[in-house]
Amino acid sequence: MADSIRIRPATAGDAAALIQFNAAMALETERKVLLPEVIGKGVHHLLGHPALGFYVIAECGGEVAGSLMVTNEWSDWRNGNFWWIQSVYVRPEFRRRGVYRQLYKHLQARAAEDRSICGFRLYVERDNVRAQETYRKTGMRDAGYMVFEELKPGIRFFEPAEK
Repeated sequence: MADSIRIRPATAGDAAALIQFNAAMALETERKVLLPEVIGKGVHHLLGHPALGFYVIAECGGEVAGSLMVTNEWSDWRNGNFWWIQSVYVRPEFRRRGVYRQLYKHLQARAAEDRSICGFRLYVERDNVRAQETYRKTGMRDAGYMVFEELKPGIRFFEPAEK
């Protein structure tokens, strides 16, 4: 199956799929209903500002099967950029068929050609054991960090999903 997966950079024409994937992922993993006007603007903004990051698309048989987003984090310790892998989503009917593995291999190949990239990072929900297993199989490991955040007052991007 892996050899029939095509990986390519996302374009503006992929915005609807990326918005849909982000909404599905947030609902599935965190039980949050993303506000369409916020996620829509967020996806379009990144697509229009490649210095902030980029999306990568996986296609199977001409269908968009999955995607991920990459943003940069400068590491002064390593004098290089980490690529943060975010917004990972594979449509349910394409899971366990090597889609994420091919997306990750694509990033590894791109990073091998760019000396400024020192590694990869991602965060995953503590309870998402299946995803953690997938990431371990690609060679990633638990880096031993916890992620903390604070949003500015008034930042609103989701509604809690109904139980």
